[in-house]
Amino acid sequence: MTKTKTTRYDVAEHLRTPEEMAAYLEACLEEANGDAAFIAKALGEIARAKGMSQVARDAGLSRESLYKALSGERTPGFDTILKVINALGLKLHTEAVRTNRATA
Repeated sequence: MTKTKTTRYDVAEHLRTPEEMAAYLEACLEEANGDAAFIAKALGEIARAKGMSQVARDAGLSRESLYKALSGERTPGFDTILKVINALGLKLHTEAVRTNRATA
């Protein structure tokens, strides 16, 4: 019987276009359930797909600090998140969420 060789899945290898990157971030925002480190890690994966050095330059950060901030092991400041999102060429949007509560 032959053994099947597997490799670790790397989402960054599949994020090729700005539209794919935006869709991935949108999906992560929906799944995060308030976990800011999860969003930071998703941004890190998108940054790796785009090129971490270029994203760091565009965000005005060192490559090392960007890796640390987007590792998912810590929660970076919101200013860092905004710089990275801008450097990635992405934009945040908001929308009103309907709740079951009656509104006056």
